[in-house]
Amino acid sequence: MTDTAQGQKAGADASPSYSIDVSGCLEAAIGEHGLSPALVSDYCARFEPELKRLQEEAVAGSLPILKICKARDDLKVAEAAFEKLIVGANTLVFFGTGGSGLGGQALAQVAGWNIPGVALPGHMKRCRTRFYDNLDPSTLDGAFKTLDLKKTRFVVTSKSGGTAETLAQAISALSAVKAAGLEAEIPNMFLGISEEAVEGKSNGLRELFESFGIALLPHPDDIGGRFSALSIVGLLPAIARGLDAVQVRQGAQEVVDQMLAVQSVADFSPALSAAISVGMSKERGTRSLVMMPYADRLSSLARWFVQLWAESLGKRGEGTTPIAALGPLDQHSQLQLFMDGPREHLVTLMRVPIRNTGPVIDAQMAKQAGADYMAGRAIGDVVDAQAGALPQALAKAGRPVRVIDIHSLGERAIGALMMHFMIETILTGRVLGIDPFDQPAVELAKVLTRQRLSEGSKP
Repeated sequence: MTDTAQGQKAGADASPSYSIDVSGCLEAAIGEHGLSPALVSDYCARFEPELKRLQEEAVAGSLPILKICKARDDLKVAEAAFEKLIVGANTLVFFGTGGSGLGGQALAQVAGWNIPGVALPGHMKRCRTRFYDNLDPSTLDGAFKTLDLKKTRFVVTSKSGGTAETLAQAISALSAVKAAGLEAEIPNMFLGISEEAVEGKSNGLRELFESFGIALLPHPDDIGGRFSALSIVGLLPAIARGLDAVQVRQGAQEVVDQMLAVQSVADFSPALSAAISVGMSKERGTRSLVMMPYADRLSSLARWFVQLWAESLGKRGEGTTPIAALGPLDQHSQLQLFMDGPREHLVTLMRVPIRNTGPVIDAQMAKQAGADYMAGRAIGDVVDAQAGALPQALAKAGRPVRVIDIHSLGERAIGALMMHFMIETILTGRVLGIDPFDQPAVELAKVLTRQRLSEGSKP
């Protein structure tokens, strides 16, 4: 433990896909604002029982999120349903809020979704992909007015089948399709993802879709929304963008395999990261956890992480506030706060290999602009310099920072990162004495929303 506390790259062999360095959170790097070797050892010791418990659950197959990495049959069924759905289509719309949308977006973005101008020729031949995860009347109205409904297909996801926002979207889409004279085509235009039917348990989406003859794929009943990215909920959008879903799960399995092989928290980066995070919160007053990738293709992963961390850990007065940022953009919009505001931010940087990539900056024009330092450099060199300088700047300011270096951004890497963050979240919740899988406050808000609507309450 002492070597790690002195700044060794922790968990560097956790996955072939990435490595993480937590030395920027330690006393040796940021002085009194970091954790001492004794504190690191103490918090690692607190996590040891929970790491052992998670290892036992992985061996027994009793924790579904760990077991699903090896599943393949559900992917075959999802791929077949997808191929059938998109016949004659040019646009694929995904309806689903929270965990039913964010995981799929994070995966789809690795293949270029929602990043202008980066779609590869193979992607251009695929259906355009749209996610409507937030319920907004003008947005939905505009969508139905501008979509070529005859060539549009809809995937609707709600684990319980009772999510008000998703039901509202589904019903509105069905109404729009009927109004366009396409009612007979509804079974070919829609696909649902929801829990299997259970006697005595209501499932509005399933009942609605079955009445129209719409096929439904089974949502795992033992994996909640924010943990469902590795199920078909997240992997169907990945498939739609041309990603290899098997490779995503294999990347996640690499992290599980590493967990089973380690002997201590210090040897397993998700566990060590969790111990450092809790230690910084309890001992040094960090209240916010910033997720700041230096790649557009990871910006939605940061948003997915925000829900994962916030909804899993924000209970009974516990938890830290997750913040999604994006480098280099947020070096100009949020970094001032992180570096010179209250000492309550722990920044996690995610970097990808980008040197010598992108357009080359013309040397003469750079000199004319007074930017000789960029002359002849590639855009990737500029971003790489920024991503390398920021941890140094944060350390000089005595601000904690963790750095995740992704060796090659693709299916395996995104699967590994998602599993890393899920395990880190689970371990953190259990050490804090809270259930990382429920969301009681969210459920209360849903109940009150239904109550206000049923009573005709007005704003």
